[in-house]
Amino acid sequence: MWKVFPDSETLATELVQTLLAEARNCIVRRGRFKLVLAGGSTPKLVYEKLAQEKTDWSRWHIWFGDERCYPPGHADRNDSMARAALLHRVSIPRDNIHPVAGEGWGPEAAARRYAEVLPQGRFDLTLLGLGEDGHTASLFPGNDWGEGDDAPAVLPVSNAPKLPAERVSLSAHRLSQSRKVIFIVTGAGKVDAVTRWKNGEAIPASAIHAPELEVWLDKASAG
Repeated sequence: MWKVFPDSETLATELVQTLLAEARNCIVRRGRFKLVLAGGSTPKLVYEKLAQEKTDWSRWHIWFGDERCYPPGHADRNDSMARAALLHRVSIPRDNIHPVAGEGWGPEAAARRYAEVLPQGRFDLTLLGLGEDGHTASLFPGNDWGEGDDAPAVLPVSNAPKLPAERVSLSAHRLSQSRKVIFIVTGAGKVDAVTRWKNGEAIPASAIHAPELEVWLDKASAG
C-alpha cells in the first residue's frame, strides 16, 4: 500500500499516531510491542515526535534493522541517533533496548552475536527507509540481500558502497518476518528509486515482504 502525504511533517505526525495505536493493540494482545527501528536521517523527525507522547514504554522492546560498525556512542551509529531523538527521552527500560554490539570484532562476529539477541517469532512492526539507490537497512544493490528461507537472520556487510563499508544488517528474510512493515520515504532524491520500485524492478526494498507492508511517502518523494 502506498500512502502519500503533503510533507514530511504531516507524514511524521500521522506515523506517530499509527505507532502508538499498533503498540496499544500489541500490548493488549501479547503483552509487549516488538519494534525494529530504521536508521539514517529520515526517521529522526518521527522519533522526536514520538518522544513527546505517552504510552506504556515499559512494554516496548527495540531492535535495529542495521548498524554501522563504529564504536558505541559514535555520532554516526544508528542507535546514537535513535537514543538522542527518542530512547533517552522516554522511560523504555534499558534491558528492552537491543543495540548491535561487537564492534572491534568485525561485521561477521557482530552479525553472529546480534542473531543471538533477536526475538523468537515475528516482530510486531518494522520501520525501514529507502536510499536513492534503492537500498534499505544495509542491503545494497549488488550484495546478498538474504532473501531465501534459509538465509541467516543477520548479514555481515563488508563492502557497502557508502561509508562506513563495514556494517551489520538484518536480512530481507528476517525483516520480512514482521507482522507489519512501514517504509518511510521523504525527499525529491528518492523519486527515481520509488519509480523503479513501482515499475517492478528488483531493488533491495522490493525484497521485503510482510503480511502488511506500507510505503509512506511525502509529496516530494512521490514525484
